[in-house]
Amino acid sequence: MKFFIIAVGNKLPDWINSGYQEYIKRLPREIMVNLIEVKPEKRTTGKTVEQLLSSEYQRIQTAIPPQCRIKVLDERGQHWTTKEFSLALQDWMDQGETVAFVIGGADGLHRDIKSTGNELIALSNLTLPHGLARVLLAEQIYRAVSIIKNHPYHRD
Repeated sequence: MKFFIIAVGNKLPDWINSGYQEYIKRLPREIMVNLIEVKPEKRTTGKTVEQLLSSEYQRIQTAIPPQCRIKVLDERGQHWTTKEFSLALQDWMDQGETVAFVIGGADGLHRDIKSTGNELIALSNLTLPHGLARVLLAEQIYRAVSIIKNHPYHRD
């Protein structure tokens, strides 16, 4: 099974990269997660937020591999329990789908990527820093796989 995380943001703090890598390296070999970092638009150019998000949207569209189911992370998206997320992950695996999760940058995501996505998913009701969302998503993928594989990582 292959997943992509398309994340706006590069040059993030070491603790984010370390946290993300910690969970990705724990995954079994048959689960591949590829991180694609999208360069954020410079916030010092005088562009409006709409223009910034539009430029990032174009970069995101280019970065998404073909034939992916697109899952957009947004605090207004569908809220799942970890068990529900693991069931969805199992379903995607059973169907042989390649899934791309999209994480926005400092100003979020352009409305067009939200409408293009197959689903909006919320990691929390809280607005999370985009780097932390990356770590949290990696942990939840690992946790969901551990549930599917009956690994003792997740406890009810």
